[in-house]
Amino acid sequence: QVQLVESGGGLVQAGGSLRLSCAASGRTFSRHAMGWFRQAPGKEREIVAYISYIGGRIYHANSVKGRFIISRDNAKNTVYLQMNDLKPEDTAVYYCGAAIATSLDPGDYPYWGQGTQVTVSS
Repeated sequence: QVQLVESGGGLVQAGGSLRLSCAASGRTFSRHAMGWFRQAPGKEREIVAYISYIGGRIYHANSVKGRFIISRDNAKNTVYLQMNDLKPEDTAVYYCGAAIATSLDPGDYPYWGQGTQVTVSS
């Protein structure tokens, strides 16, 4: 069982930066792949980035590549999403999820946090 709590969201102007954190409870955190997803109003939840449990496999969606960076610190049971050069279209609720293996499909993640709102003003 893994419990996840996101933090770091907020309101920022276009071009600004935010760093999201996802703190996990449970000793099995380091055995789980972690993903960041986002969901805008009226849209489906979509992958933003994922990272394997050791960190050797990393993926970023094309829409955020070059602007967002996912990382993890297994000693702190935490995964991060550094978001730079934010755009209004990045506005969404951001969720972290934990899974046995990396996946683009949110249905493959059995564990989720409550989400954190990111709003980017133009």
